[in-house]
Amino acid sequence: MRTLSRGRADGPAASFSMRLFQLSALISVSLLSSDMWRSVRASAGVSERMMQKLRGRVEFTLLLTLKQDKFNSGVMLSIHHGEQRYLELESSGQRSEVRLHYWTAERQIHTEVFPYSLADGRWHRVALSLSATQLVLYVDCSRIYERVVGTPSMEVPAGSTVWLGQRNNAHGFYKGVMQDVQLLLMPQGYISQCPDLNRTCPTCNDFHGLVQKIMELQDILAKTSGKLARAEERMRALDGCYCERTCSMNGELYRDEEVWIDGCRNCTCSNGTVECESIFCPVPQCPPDTAAAYIPAACCKECQPVCLFRGRVYVEGDRRSVRDSTGNCLLFECRDRSMRRAESTPCPELTCPESEQITLTDRCCKVCRGHDFCAEGYSSSCVENSECVNLEAGACCNCRDGYQALRDDSAYCQDVDECAEGKHYCRENTVCVNTPGSFMCVCQTGYIRIDDYSCTEHDECGSGLHSCDENALCFNTVGGHSCTCKPGYMGNGTVCRAHCDGLCHNGGTCVAPDTCICQQGFTGRRCETDIDECSDGFVECDSRATCVNLPGWYHCECRDGYHDNGMFSANGESCEDIDECETGRHSCANDTLCFNMDGGYDCRCPHGKNCSGDCVHDGKVKHNRQIWVLDDDRCSVCSCQSGLVMCRRMVCDCENPTVDVSCCPECDPRLTSQCLQQNGLLTYNNGDTWVENCQQCQCMRGEVDCWPVPCTPVLNCEFLVVPEGECCPRCISDPCQADTVRNDITKTCVDEYGVTRFSGSAWTKHSTECSLCQCKVTYIHTQTQRHTIHLYTLFLDFN
Repeated sequence: MRTLSRGRADGPAASFSMRLFQLSALISVSLLSSDMWRSVRASAGVSERMMQKLRGRVEFTLLLTLKQDKFNSGVMLSIHHGEQRYLELESSGQRSEVRLHYWTAERQIHTEVFPYSLADGRWHRVALSLSATQLVLYVDCSRIYERVVGTPSMEVPAGSTVWLGQRNNAHGFYKGVMQDVQLLLMPQGYISQCPDLNRTCPTCNDFHGLVQKIMELQDILAKTSGKLARAEERMRALDGCYCERTCSMNGELYRDEEVWIDGCRNCTCSNGTVECESIFCPVPQCPPDTAAAYIPAACCKECQPVCLFRGRVYVEGDRRSVRDSTGNCLLFECRDRSMRRAESTPCPELTCPESEQITLTDRCCKVCRGHDFCAEGYSSSCVENSECVNLEAGACCNCRDGYQALRDDSAYCQDVDECAEGKHYCRENTVCVNTPGSFMCVCQTGYIRIDDYSCTEHDECGSGLHSCDENALCFNTVGGHSCTCKPGYMGNGTVCRAHCDGLCHNGGTCVAPDTCICQQGFTGRRCETDIDECSDGFVECDSRATCVNLPGWYHCECRDGYHDNGMFSANGESCEDIDECETGRHSCANDTLCFNMDGGYDCRCPHGKNCSGDCVHDGKVKHNRQIWVLDDDRCSVCSCQSGLVMCRRMVCDCENPTVDVSCCPECDPRLTSQCLQQNGLLTYNNGDTWVENCQQCQCMRGEVDCWPVPCTPVLNCEFLVVPEGECCPRCISDPCQADTVRNDITKTCVDEYGVTRFSGSAWTKHSTECSLCQCKVTYIHTQTQRHTIHLYTLFLDFN
């Protein structure tokens, strides 16, 4: 057993075993402490051995058995190099999604999102199978999603890192338990997790092979059918009168069985059909002083006289430039078996820099890089279905798309019959028709076109007989249809949800692409701004109360010297004076008398006495005008003023270098005091607060602390409900829409026949078996949730 990495408390480790066709990791994972640093990754040698098995694979299956904590968002397996992810599987409890990130054959990162919640605190068996372009997700041995995706590329570079339960040292921490993590290099590895799921369908690789075989059989059938059809035509011609069928080609009319030459092809008119074959060119037997070469208007090479010049052979018309002893350029041309001096023209002035000038062997003048040689007349050599292509130091002929060369210099080209040679893409319910330089897929009678290559029997998209979401695009397929979410929406096509770049903060809901609807109390394009109801004049509190702004809400809080009488009125009218003298909550010294006042008290010295003005605070005497810091709150400063103790919070001046950052966290500039949101998109400074999933969170010295959002009590209301997307309850009149609460049997209902029912009881409505009634009386019951976090323990072993 080899421990790969250690953190505090013995650190995490993992266990892998590798075979020739299987790479498996048997992992037992649990997380005991959320603040424990951990680094669970394979060593460099182990990672490289894994990458050697994965490289070049387009078929593999990832198996996991896990129990993820509720609302946790974490990475289960990640393979990446630097900042580039090549294969990563994560589960988001915040958005109830499973995400697969992988590198495609187009060298781009692709993310496939499956709307499904694994972070529910329950055990799940997960299998993700990828075979070429087929991606299948199984959860608890049930096929949840099956999609066609881009082909993966497992060309993972050397030095890549393999992580378990996290993306790196700082992000994507998985919380919960994982067991039996296996990465199988086979397309249907889920059978090892769920043996009852027998293999019933071929993989994508198998399917591609079957398609190729079917296409070959279709081509053989097409050729055989064509021959049979021509034979039947000839048989019918023998039975009836003879009617000569002519052929037309390039505007010329040819009689049946007539033979002619078209370029470099021998063509024949056969029963109205033109059939052409390439001219056969025998190898010429040339004398010693000649060589085989092409000449204009000839299809085959002919023997041409040659010239011998400086150890090289040149044919008639070839040119060669040389320089004499003085450096002058001399131009020679092969004529009548001898290299003769050719007259050279003056060189034009070049507009390109000298570094871009090219010296040629067939002329004395240099040319600029990118010179158009075809414009000098070489294009006339490219005769039939051929085009001139410029090279760096010359030009050549190249066949147009859909044509193939008849000569090795590509000056003559003929059409490629894609239909006869099986080089077409026509699919179901179509007939391939050859065209010059291309082909067409014609729908069979009674079928409608899907795309350029396939046709279908029914138009499910046009008739509305489809299951696509209203925010999805419908595409007809052979035997059915497919759905793809519109731009700005995410989902599987059947269900599409709006996507807002950057997410909607503070509980906002994305209702349209990049459009957020904010919860009450928030505003902004991404609901990122809290509405300060107190400063904006939305709220007017009683004079005995002060307005306190909260994230998304507010409340009227009783001022110092007042407390609520238990009525909890929204505007603070229920605040009443505290009699500090009667309750003993004053600071008057023994030589003074306490007098209660509205919202406070006064320490008065009896007539004729000379009082010290001292104060009594926490059982200790404080002298008049004495200033001190509270023992249990270093951030509060108190003073004694003529018997009265006045305390206030320390004023934060972030420009003061001696400011106490413990009392003023917003003044802490250290990066170690910042907090990173779990998705890694947002960074919060020390002291920042925000609302997420109905919890108010605060960044405190690098740690995030969250607690339930405070809600104003709803009084004199019998039925309450928390609307979707909101955090606080609202009063409603319909008990059937109220949230499920604890029932009180002292409360009763009377049904339609006058029968008394206890709260919480249910019964079937008379005269029908399909209506269920329930007596529901609502009480507010708040339960504090406990969150148990387990230690992440991992061991890695290589066999």
